[in-house]
Amino acid sequence: MGARLPGGKDSGAELVDGTVRRPVRAWTATVHALLRHLELRGFHGAPRVRGIDTLGREVLSLVEGETVGDAEPWPAWTHTEGALDDIGRWLRAYHAAVADFRPSADATWRDGGSWAPGLIIGHGDPAPYNAVWDAQGLVGLIDWDDAGPVHPSDDLAWVAFSWTPLHARSVVLREGFTDLGRRRERLERILEAYGRPGATAEILERIDARLTVQVRSMRVAAAAGDRVRARMVAERLDELLEEAQAGLAEL
Repeated sequence: MGARLPGGKDSGAELVDGTVRRPVRAWTATVHALLRHLELRGFHGAPRVRGIDTLGREVLSLVEGETVGDAEPWPAWTHTEGALDDIGRWLRAYHAAVADFRPSADATWRDGGSWAPGLIIGHGDPAPYNAVWDAQGLVGLIDWDDAGPVHPSDDLAWVAFSWTPLHARSVVLREGFTDLGRRRERLERILEAYGRPGATAEILERIDARLTVQVRSMRVAAAAGDRVRARMVAERLDELLEEAQAGLAEL
């Protein structure tokens, strides 16, 4: 028997014999191909694929360190300036590692989409609650189920949204972030760490566009029977994203 790992608002994960076990989904094989590519490229900020167990669950290496888990407010490290530097550098290294990844013709992504020249495969949900932290800083990101094709600047925009953070005021206050007046400065720090200083206006535009798509796709998936997305809509997460979108004009 394994021990349930904290966090996980989908189907959760268990720790068994030092490895993480999670249910296999329609997109698991495609995500495994991505993770194996990252391992071949020597990228250390993601879990390693260890196969499928006898119960039909995927087996991943454990990325060791502290996670947000079920804590609220979130741990203090999620809001530090060091975390902004770390996630910007992590993303730059990830984009370098994934740049030559070419998904197979039958690749299946959770939220759909197809790779085309000029796109990369992004993590999909690169928020602090999917981060692992230790005394040296950010170790890496876990839960790659939402990975999919995206323009690199849109991937940067979603990282910036998640870590600045630029979510609705009520959401970030509940998570323990109170320095609302410095959010533009914090956004600029992430862009500096990534290597895109001066791109603030473009990234804000891309965040705005991504929020529109995110809300629409959430509602469509919920209506189609996706239980995770249906729960999100029931919890008004779509409306909170719209509130965050309206707040971008204040920056």
